[in-house]
Amino acid sequence: MNILVTGSSGYIGKSFIETFKEKYTFSVFSLQNSSLESLSIKGIDTVLHCAALVHKKHETDYVKYYKINTEYTVNLAKKAKLNGVKHFIFISTIAVYGDSMDKVDEESECTPRTPYAKSKFEAEQKLNKLSDKEFKVSVIRPPMVYGASAPGNIVSLIKIIKIMPILPFYNTQNKRSFVYIRNLTAMIEMVVEKQKEGLFLASDDKSISTSKLIKLLSQGLESRVYMIRVPFFKMILKKVKPSLYQQLYGNFEVCNKYSQKILEYKNRYSVEEGLKATTMGMKV
Repeated sequence: MNILVTGSSGYIGKSFIETFKEKYTFSVFSLQNSSLESLSIKGIDTVLHCAALVHKKHETDYVKYYKINTEYTVNLAKKAKLNGVKHFIFISTIAVYGDSMDKVDEESECTPRTPYAKSKFEAEQKLNKLSDKEFKVSVIRPPMVYGASAPGNIVSLIKIIKIMPILPFYNTQNKRSFVYIRNLTAMIEMVVEKQKEGLFLASDDKSISTSKLIKLLSQGLESRVYMIRVPFFKMILKKVKPSLYQQLYGNFEVCNKYSQKILEYKNRYSVEEGLKATTMGMKV
């Protein structure tokens, strides 16, 4: 099978290619280095679209997000459809649900808050209008992806654990879902192989609290971390950095049962195994 991967230098695209380089024939495309007009899709069976303008510390205006995450995505899909590609897989984001719900599944209402999430959701809607019997569209919504060298807060947390033996997260009881990169690439493989269209939610099978996350990471790093109560820390953080407060203390669980049922697929790694592998890759 011939697969075109966009965003092949990004974490998800690069990991998928590396994992399945012996199984599939890959072509890659970068909007940064080439124009969409110059792209040849002849002989491609499936497009895996991972490229995106992701979260920035200082949010870019919506127009730029729309141009890259929505307009470019839809134009790529239209070109793929015109050239006989049968399957288009779009890596979206769990952020399309917003941050007002504690638990989400495929039927949950989407209320995207950020320019990034809004542009991804609009792309989903436009892609679904292109779907028909000859052109299948699959949308995968992952939460935060982790693994050795992955971008994101988990790797940042590992770096903090290495240098700070005391952290203010004693007995935090929140529940949040993440997805280990190898669980995500395995799900993408199932979508490719079964050519299933529709919406799929990727996540590890078990959600965990911030306290449990820190405990597992410190065990993997063989570092001793003490979690303590700091009076007023939560209250101050909530006022000063509400988005960070939500990530550290809020609940956000992803139910992946329906997606796994449709794909006849089970995660290969538990969250404990995924976090251990992540820390092993970052001990040096």
